[in-house]
Amino acid sequence: MKKKYKVSVFVEPIYLEDHSDPHEDNYLWAYRVKIKNNEEEKIKLISRHWKIFDSNGNHKEVKGKGVVGEQPTIEPGDEFEYTSGTPLKTSSGLMHGSYQMQSFDGKEFEVSIPAFSLDIPDKENKLN
Repeated sequence: MKKKYKVSVFVEPIYLEDHSDPHEDNYLWAYRVKIKNNEEEKIKLISRHWKIFDSNGNHKEVKGKGVVGEQPTIEPGDEFEYTSGTPLKTSSGLMHGSYQMQSFDGKEFEVSIPAFSLDIPDKENKLN
């Protein structure tokens, strides 16, 4: 039976108004991610795979090693936190994805990143 790894992912999106230009259809978000290792052994983040959608239905995928230039090892009970960002051509969007992780004994497993919306605060949003 395949083991279900206990890893939590929390994401907080932040609209970067000072770095966005709505007149040019250029909207920028930061997102702060916390990855918590609820296992009894250390784990390592190997790679990421993001799916990013704007409110017009356009999407892009971002894949790569690690996050923000790191492949962190997360000790049991610890969290790893990082901040990254993404531009959109619309004032709202949606992101979700997954991390490829590796357990201490070398087994690779996937951790889902739950979907979260990219919305400008206090603005009526178009449904994605």
